[in-house]
Amino acid sequence: MKSKISVLIALAATMIAASAGSSHAEDLSFKLTNGTNSVLARFYSSPTGVDEWEEDVFGDDVLNPGESMDITIADGRTVCKYDMRFEFEEGSNLATTEDTQDLCAMSSYTIHE
Repeated sequence: MKSKISVLIALAATMIAASAGSSHAEDLSFKLTNGTNSVLARFYSSPTGVDEWEEDVFGDDVLNPGESMDITIADGRTVCKYDMRFEFEEGSNLATTEDTQDLCAMSSYTIHE
């Protein structure tokens, strides 16, 4: 009887250790604020090291000057560092801007001119 209990305890400990060591994908959320005087028309993100941008996070929306929007990246990945690309409305005097951030470590991001 003692050996069955020992085996069960060892099996449970192995299962707990395996689940604690595995990575789980979590949604990355932050508040994006447009601190410029121009309309932010498109926002793209992709994990650092990926050669292509994911689709526009805004879809049909835009982010007007001074406005904020809650952004959630739920791509199922287990990485934190993301490249971000900000494109402004045509006719704006602002160039496309790119940045890299650790999205796990931040709760808000403001783009400035």
